Amino acid sequence: MTFVRFAARRLAEMAATLLAASFVIFGAMYLAPGNPASFLLSGRSASPEALKAINDQYHLNDPFWEQYLRWLGQVLHGDFGRSIEYRTPVSTLLAARLPTTLLLVAMALVLVVTVGLALGWIGAVRGGATDGAILVGTTLAVGTPSFVAAVLLQGLFSVKLGWFPSSGSGAGFTQMLWHLTLPAIALALYLIGMLARVTRSAMLEAMGHEHVTVARSRGVPERQVIRRHVFRNTQGTVLTMGGLIVSTLLICTVLVETAFSVNGIGQLLDLSTTTKDFPVVQAISLIIVGIFMTVNLIVDLLLPLIDPRVALGTRGAGA
Repeated sequence: MTFVRFAARRLAEMAATLLAASFVIFGAMYLAPGNPASFLLSGRSASPEALKAINDQYHLNDPFWEQYLRWLGQVLHGDFGRSIEYRTPVSTLLAARLPTTLLLVAMALVLVVTVGLALGWIGAVRGGATDGAILVGTTLAVGTPSFVAAVLLQGLFSVKLGWFPSSGSGAGFTQMLWHLTLPAIALALYLIGMLARVTRSAMLEAMGHEHVTVARSRGVPERQVIRRHVFRNTQGTVLTMGGLIVSTLLICTVLVETAFSVNGIGQLLDLSTTTKDFPVVQAISLIIVGIFMTVNLIVDLLLPLIDPRVALGTRGAGA
């Protein structure tokens, strides 16, 4: 299979999966208890005429398929509808909040990749007490949920030491970086531990391969052996985690942004779920699914280029 054919097939599969995901996302909201009309009324009683006007405005009484097809057609044109709570277009809300979340995820991703790979490398190469300490530390990181890490970081670095703000997103790029530092650490902690352990295991396995032994017997410097023959063989394994890492970061932003009062789409999703703001929840859920699938597509396309032993359409590297 050629690269172009494989890419076209994966794009078609992605489109079909997104279509199925859109149906599930749209339908799941209507299976949840409650009614958006009751939120619009804020608990007040309303006349049948007023209730009918609300239902007509938001098409709440239309058949399910009609509502879904109308919504899908709007989404395909970039229109996610109008927020029930904020009375503004959903796209406007997302445009105001999405950059903050993307910056937070980007900061956390940089921490995950740099710190996770470095710890895995050091643990595999040095061994001994250093490796043991890294294993203990990464085990604690993996066992610490994001919201627990957020509370601990706030208590230590915001309340006790006063080094970082405990809430808010900041104004301006520099202020945003300062405000998002603790949330990024809380968001990245679990994945740093996981990536470090995966990298360490993959490197230890690669060290036992025959070509590594041959390189050492030929007098190749140990640094080159590790960099060219050991770590290079682990890149495929690490790359396959790309989709999992990004999806975990996006999902955990809901907890972290809520804990730090960060004005991003994670906090917006939490608030909108509580108030049954259907259009907002559906839009954010679809965006998260789309980002996750896009990352997986990129991983599938890059993996054969990084490791020629991996055939198009497969995951993982052979020994």
